[in-house]
Amino acid sequence: MKLKDLGFDQWFETHFNALRQDGHDIARVSAVDRGSYLIKNELREIPAGLAGKFYFRVESPVDLPCVGDWVTVQYHNDNTEAIIHGVLPRKTFLRRKCAGENVDFQMIAANIDIAFIVQSCHFDFNMKRLDRYLVMAADGHVEPMVILTKTDLISHSELEQKLAAVKQTGIIARVFALSNITGSGFDEFQQVLVPGKTYCLLGSSGVGKTTLINRLIGQNTFNTNAVSGTGEGTHTTARRQLIFLNQGSMLIDTPGMRELGLLGASDGVNQGFEDIIELSGKCHYANCSHTQETNCAVLTAVTNGELSEERYSSYMKLKKESQYHEMSYVDKRKKDRAFGRFMKTAKKNMNKA
Repeated sequence: MKLKDLGFDQWFETHFNALRQDGHDIARVSAVDRGSYLIKNELREIPAGLAGKFYFRVESPVDLPCVGDWVTVQYHNDNTEAIIHGVLPRKTFLRRKCAGENVDFQMIAANIDIAFIVQSCHFDFNMKRLDRYLVMAADGHVEPMVILTKTDLISHSELEQKLAAVKQTGIIARVFALSNITGSGFDEFQQVLVPGKTYCLLGSSGVGKTTLINRLIGQNTFNTNAVSGTGEGTHTTARRQLIFLNQGSMLIDTPGMRELGLLGASDGVNQGFEDIIELSGKCHYANCSHTQETNCAVLTAVTNGELSEERYSSYMKLKKESQYHEMSYVDKRKKDRAFGRFMKTAKKNMNKA
């Protein structure tokens, strides 16, 4: 295996050359689990830890390595262990707001070519959640595709209704309808996978992500739990990891996300709702808020039925949420920097004393 088989191209090589130091090599992060890392090079996967100097200059969780990152490393113990010294710039990324009250980013994966957003046709189908995933992908400059799984649990007419619902919202992402049981739609989906490219599975717990991976691999390498009483699967994946498929492509599996908060994703919201942004260009006021202004093209489209109320409300909610968390994040960073300056001054004074 060569580095290019792991997705290493001229873009990453340029950045590596700019950061290169004697004794440092390049590798890709293949798994992250509670602060422990696995990295992949041309020969093998190796456990890795963070260099102390690197760890102490980290200012945010975003700066820590995540699955898919290219990192500079040093090997030791006969190349059986490694130390991570730095992270190369990310070409693309997937991130969300940290769960709970903490206003900060949590990295999901990096350097992704296509994000597969997986929803079950049975109980998990939710257009507002799909909008959130699409915004996440757009925010990180990742091409999204939608996978509707468990088509065997609904009738053909119900499937057609769901496919129509996706198209009617204005979503332009490609959509696949699959059944891991019957294999329906699987051949068409598999043709998308290209050697050397990296893909990521996003979706709630139990939508069939792990089962899909096992089907791609051709064996039950990863555990899947029995379905619940509702007919849905239960949570299986516990860590983010890079999986190497037989056809030469790579797939990042992620645990199901119960919370999918947006932070600083204004550009992603705009790209995820291009139909509404196009309408807003026809508004009378350049700074139209699309809430109560006269001659608002967006509100007119809702009234005329050209734009669904559900999609309009989803756009307004996600835009407001992103802006709110972004302001909170800016305030947090100002406080963090002020505290950092205070600590540096205190240390200097202690040294003088």
